[in-house]
Amino acid sequence: MEYLVTMTTHVPEGTSPEAVDEIRAREAANSLGLAEARQLLRLWRPPLKPGEWRTLGLFVAPDAVRLEEILSAMPLRVWRSDVVMPLTPHPNDPGPAVPRAPGATKEFLVTFAPKDAPSQALKDATAAEAARAKELAGAGRLVRLWQIPGDQALGLWRARDTAELQTILDSLPQAPWLSTETTPLSEHPNDPGLVPAQD
Repeated sequence: MEYLVTMTTHVPEGTSPEAVDEIRAREAANSLGLAEARQLLRLWRPPLKPGEWRTLGLFVAPDAVRLEEILSAMPLRVWRSDVVMPLTPHPNDPGPAVPRAPGATKEFLVTFAPKDAPSQALKDATAAEAARAKELAGAGRLVRLWQIPGDQALGLWRARDTAELQTILDSLPQAPWLSTETTPLSEHPNDPGLVPAQD
């Protein structure tokens, strides 16, 4: 099962820069080991306020108990609080993502929710939505799609910028009946989903 984990770190006041650097180095090594074990798939930075230290991680574990074991063994956990969102497969999920080259296209997480109670019109657009999702996945725009609690969906998308992403989202057959919330993502230096740049 996959989980999206929001990890927020609060370094205690008075901690030396050397101590921060040391624990960050151990965290990077730990992340590499988790990626090699296929327990950590992706890391991103969401928009941050000055002084804020937050990371989004896509993890794989058989259940919530094992996920907690993985998270609690991460070096930064001593300064960190985690919020876990379980992700279940969506029928339109294109499957495992193709690695992304650094700086290629921007990535975005988009939450989709029905504007009102799910309507017949929304359900009627299901087949057309599946076909459009397949088309966008083939074009490299839709990377992953999950169902999340609250009758919502969460998608990982790639686009040149927010304007192109909005055009893509507006083209979805179910768009008139869905509200969306978009989170632009920045590269994380320990992201296992990046393909190293070629010289």
